[in-house]
Amino acid sequence: MIIEQTTEDDIKRMRADLAAKGEWFGKITGRERHKLEWRWALESPTAFLAEQARAADLVVFKRRKAQSDNFHYLDSAEAILRMGRPTLSVPEGVTGLSADRIVVGWKDTREARLAIRDALPFLTRASKVTVAEICTSDEQDAATRRLRDVASYLERHSVNCQFDVRVHTAEPDAGYLVRLAKSEGADLIVTGGYGHSRLGEWMFGGMTRGLLQQAPICLLMSH
Repeated sequence: MIIEQTTEDDIKRMRADLAAKGEWFGKITGRERHKLEWRWALESPTAFLAEQARAADLVVFKRRKAQSDNFHYLDSAEAILRMGRPTLSVPEGVTGLSADRIVVGWKDTREARLAIRDALPFLTRASKVTVAEICTSDEQDAATRRLRDVASYLERHSVNCQFDVRVHTAEPDAGYLVRLAKSEGADLIVTGGYGHSRLGEWMFGGMTRGLLQQAPICLLMSH
């Protein structure tokens, strides 16, 4: 981010740092040069990423603790809610994704429908997909009907899936999905990304925030 006090030497140093990062990125990807593009700018990383997402099918970023300095660090909440693209959030220390077993957190909303549609390339390759909805006790029958529809939709796309209806308990919903993923041996959770902007501050809903804070595996979210 260029501010009034930035000197020409500061800009030269920033450009050199970004060029070095570009070289590092090219080496670790192991891709042929004509198949790889490195984009950069001296501006807010979140705003820049939101703009560049127009050229992407999927945006992948490392999950990190929230940083107060948004001029140097990505604001994941704002990015997910602004980009209009599915995002794959990778926790620190995770170096691979098999996506052989996947858990889908279902809620009968626009965001969840988008997430399932966006995740189809992963879901169709998985050996097992579990779609779960957490509801109130008086909603179990309706939830079962909803999940049957979702399962039928996925099966028409050749997805091997099952569904699970659970009633709200004292355990946070995000904690249940994390525990379910562990019991299923899944390394990917697919959900809608729920949030809003309040007075210019981008905020997540409880489930989305809980998953980003607690899940030790990758998250694919759409908003």
